[in-house]
Amino acid sequence: MGCGRRAPKGQLVRFTAVDGVVTPGADAPGRGAYTCRDGRCFELATRRGAFGRTLRSSVRVEPELARLYTEVSHG
Repeated sequence: MGCGRRAPKGQLVRFTAVDGVVTPGADAPGRGAYTCRDGRCFELATRRGAFGRTLRSSVRVEPELARLYTEVSHG
């Protein structure tokens, strides 16, 4: 969503909207938005407002979500 790279779902981080807040969730129901496992992709998607467009709703992206990318890269 941020960088436009195509990859298998297992190589991406999935987000959904829960009560207007972007939430990570690989198995969560509903429309999903995907970013690479690179924090720069997440930042780019956030700056461009891609989460709201992709999830087709007005959403809030909490800054704490960026920590997922440090956890993913080390875990």
